[in-house]
Amino acid sequence: MEHQVETNKTTSLAFKARRREPELISPAKPTPRELKILSNIDDQIDLRRYFHGIFFYKYNPSSIIKGSSDPVQVIRKALAETLVYYYPFAGRLWEGPNRKLTVDCNGEGVLFVEADAAVALVDFGEDLHPPFPCLEELLLDVEGSIGFLDSPLLLLQVTRLKCGGFIFGVSFNHVMCDGGGFRLFLRMLEELARGSNAPSIPPVWDRHLLNARDPPCVTHVHHEYDEDAIGDAGGPIPEDPMVQRSFFFGPKDISAIRRLVPSDLGGRITTFDLLASFLWRCRTIALRPLPDAKTRLFLTVNTRSFFRNPPLPSGYYGNVICSPVAITTAGELSERPLEFALRLVREAKSMVTEEYVRSFVDLLAKIGLRNAALRDTYILSDTRRLGFDDVDLGWGPPVYGGSAEGGYWGVNWLLPCKKTNGETGTVVQVILPEPAMERFAEQLALVFGDDGSRKPIRSSL
Repeated sequence: MEHQVETNKTTSLAFKARRREPELISPAKPTPRELKILSNIDDQIDLRRYFHGIFFYKYNPSSIIKGSSDPVQVIRKALAETLVYYYPFAGRLWEGPNRKLTVDCNGEGVLFVEADAAVALVDFGEDLHPPFPCLEELLLDVEGSIGFLDSPLLLLQVTRLKCGGFIFGVSFNHVMCDGGGFRLFLRMLEELARGSNAPSIPPVWDRHLLNARDPPCVTHVHHEYDEDAIGDAGGPIPEDPMVQRSFFFGPKDISAIRRLVPSDLGGRITTFDLLASFLWRCRTIALRPLPDAKTRLFLTVNTRSFFRNPPLPSGYYGNVICSPVAITTAGELSERPLEFALRLVREAKSMVTEEYVRSFVDLLAKIGLRNAALRDTYILSDTRRLGFDDVDLGWGPPVYGGSAEGGYWGVNWLLPCKKTNGETGTVVQVILPEPAMERFAEQLALVFGDDGSRKPIRSSL
């Protein structure tokens, strides 16, 4: 199939990064010693983990900064300067009564590692996207080597390549920020790395803006915490061997999906809406659940722009993601046309308003720490608008910049991709049992046939 991205080109690549001893990078100047309490939305138990990002840069001899062509020196210096402003990242987490998290801004620092690898950027193949070979050599082992509390909140590794390029790997504690918030951190890092004297957007803590009301007032239904769906994402892992493939969706593919739904639905139908409904439906058909089994789509919505009274400050970097859920039965989703799934996705997204977010925060305060309801749930997160693909540390934008992982069982990220031929689009890494993957590919082939014509998706239930 033309739109499928081959994933086996770099699987044979094997290398060992030569790491120096890890060092703690502290703020370049004295910073306030204080305690900062996280918001209710930061405090969710499902955010108590690390998010991993990775950036691949070509050799660019014209981008020597302040007399230094060494990315390790440039990034280390800019990091210390950035931490003067983002000093909570240099602190450590404490857990208080009722497991409430607080940041002890003690200036201990973030973990930084300098490394070299005897491979070239070209060895990773064309059209870079997850999964990446030897990823463990490019990122610090977070969960395996440090705990969650009283541990660095940010870990970075800069790996020089033999071609003159380099790879910048980062892991940040998700309770501190979401992807959009971390992009603000990276914006300052790149500005200071390129010689700016002051940041264009100073950071704002103000986590009280997303604390619960007094008393809490839950005004909406929040399927994120349905008691009848408590469980792991996607449900139990099937016994069949799992297969991992990546699929590229370019403009022609999106147009083909768009032709599957009526043009008079009203309102703007976004690429995300189309892909979310399409992937959810194809995946459900491929897995062949019982027709009356529930199937849920867990969406992620960035609510930064939703706040009006007052608006969130432009430098606010805390978590502001809400996750409305579309729900139906497997039979309905599989047997009805794509329009049905699309309407469910749009309805779920339309529920998210400022009051919905306030209600969600109040719910979190009432129920306490509880895992989200993810059984029989497909999680889809859109990272394409975060701007990770244009983080310029002085060597130009990355060849790839974004999540270091493309997904796992029950979870997918929509990743931006620019192919070597100049075509831009979206990559989705799909993980399914081997028989289901074949059925998933068959569903896509019904739409993206060799002749390019539109064909209906038929249910295989």
